[in-house]
Amino acid sequence: MSIDPEKLDRLAEVAVRTGLNLQPGQDLIITAPMAALELVRRIAVHAYKAGAGIVTPLFSDDPITLARYENAPDESFDRAQNWLFEGMAKAFKGGAARMAITGDDPMLLAEQDPAKVARVSKANAIAAKPAMAPIVGFEVNWNIVAFPGPAWASRVFPDLPVEEAQGKLMDAIYAASRLAGDDPVANWAAHTAVLKERVNWLNDMQFDSLHYTGPGTDLMLGLAEGHIWKGGASPALNGVTCQPNIPTEEVFTCPHAYRVDGTVAATKPLAHQGSLIENIAVRFEAGRIVEATASKGEKVLQELLKTDDGASRIGEVALVPHSSPISQSGLLFYNTLFDENAACHIALGQCYADTIQGGSELSPEELQQKGGNQSIIHVDWMMGSDAVDIDGITKTGERVAVMRAGEWA
Repeated sequence: MSIDPEKLDRLAEVAVRTGLNLQPGQDLIITAPMAALELVRRIAVHAYKAGAGIVTPLFSDDPITLARYENAPDESFDRAQNWLFEGMAKAFKGGAARMAITGDDPMLLAEQDPAKVARVSKANAIAAKPAMAPIVGFEVNWNIVAFPGPAWASRVFPDLPVEEAQGKLMDAIYAASRLAGDDPVANWAAHTAVLKERVNWLNDMQFDSLHYTGPGTDLMLGLAEGHIWKGGASPALNGVTCQPNIPTEEVFTCPHAYRVDGTVAATKPLAHQGSLIENIAVRFEAGRIVEATASKGEKVLQELLKTDDGASRIGEVALVPHSSPISQSGLLFYNTLFDENAACHIALGQCYADTIQGGSELSPEELQQKGGNQSIIHVDWMMGSDAVDIDGITKTGERVAVMRAGEWA
């Protein structure tokens, strides 16, 4: 494996110190692919140095996942490990922190039956609701980071030998995660300060809606009642300020699930459940997608939109400048953690309760009344570029330039 061990160790340290801001005595649950074992071990070292109570890793394995699709009886595809998610939920309620490591093969299931993939995804999403609720509600400090697994690296750099591809992807992760220089913790503090400037301005403006225009896009997107823009490090309800995504370039809030109208053309492919969906184009009416096409992976997209009543509405809108480091790298990462930070994006499905004033204390029905979408999915896809303009529309109908040619206006 041609991965710089010092870079891997720095990623682990920043994930624990800045990403999680793990507290003395706090337990930590880590989910990761088997390929990321070395990063998990380094995270455990830094977690225990920070005073962790118990670090518990939970691993997935690509060959075992494929074994299910190739050999399991049909009824297997509607089942999920409810007991596991219930146990995780109990841990989070007891104060444990959560870390997810991404890095498995993004196209693992590309040759599998899309209907079976959709069934597994739905079963997992339903079973995971107890464990996801504290995350969606930002009740605990949590973080996502990436490891350059061999299969993933080979997707991003298909012309390179595997070890060389891993080293190159590690370099890209390192750069995108702002880990260079003498003090990456200070890098993140400075970056968060810039994001907070954008957040404060948007929250002061309290736009009623956003109007997107660009090739294939003419979208009027209403914002939820009492919406709150967020970005960078934020305090969870347990009082711990954490940086959920490393990397991140976005500021985001809650759209109104019933006030979205017009057309949107995706500007980057979406890697979802082992399939690549390209050239997504959709039309919204009263918040719902009523037409959806894709040049590749359209069946997967259609199955996704049928997951539940909220899957064809959006629960998040995020603004990202075209000049972000990930965009400027020119790479397609086949990984939402990175690709969503290359462009403005929207997310199908569940809203984040903490992007509505007092949202964490509201029931799902009360959130919905304010425009917050409810769903068992949350899938981001990119619709920003250097050819997209965004105007903010005030409650009095005034237009204010928010982004021009993909940059903050």
